[in-house]
Amino acid sequence: MTDKLTNAQIAWRAAQDIHEGAYVNLGIGFPEMVARFQPTGRQAIFHTENGILGFGEAPAAGAEDWDLINAGKKAVTIRPGTAFFHHADSFAMVRGGHLDVAILGAYQVAQNGDLANWSTGPKGVPAVGGAMDLVHGAKRVAVITDHVTRDGKPKLVEACTLPLTGVACVTRVYTSLAVIDIEGGRFVLREKLAALSFEALQLLTGAPLHVDGAVTDLTVPEV
Repeated sequence: MTDKLTNAQIAWRAAQDIHEGAYVNLGIGFPEMVARFQPTGRQAIFHTENGILGFGEAPAAGAEDWDLINAGKKAVTIRPGTAFFHHADSFAMVRGGHLDVAILGAYQVAQNGDLANWSTGPKGVPAVGGAMDLVHGAKRVAVITDHVTRDGKPKLVEACTLPLTGVACVTRVYTSLAVIDIEGGRFVLREKLAALSFEALQLLTGAPLHVDGAVTDLTVPEV
């Protein structure tokens, strides 16, 4: 396969689409990296399900306060205006439609926007958890992911075969090879790596890619 973006570069690209003052929830793990790459002069307000709004970047190693953690049990810092609240209030924010965007990882994304990101089968975690609230509570749901699995199978598919997190909820996917919108039950290609042909990208995608307007080069810095 052609050269691809690193996880950090995928996270950087996703961060460029977060607008000033947006209320944002980042999924546990890889999506948390998006917070590192806010454009200069632009500040999102990050939310975590365990009850913090407006927290800052990760503390330096050795300077952690383990009473201040996010939903992924990682240490965070507080900023002027950071708010703390009950877990139930946090989910009321999610379910009440007060988040502008949720950025999550994925095992599979279907062409109609279905998302599978919590279980790979019977031996996985026992329940979907808060992700099912996020995907239907946030105003916009985006996914960041490698374009294919470790064994080369497409993650973008016609229909998910793994347990669903949400139905028809994803609107944009940032992958290691492309930026793809989900519109009208179709994958619509917006950006791709310049060195990768459309035909080669299609071979790595498990559903038809459509073009609606210009497809621009996916260009990111070394981060």
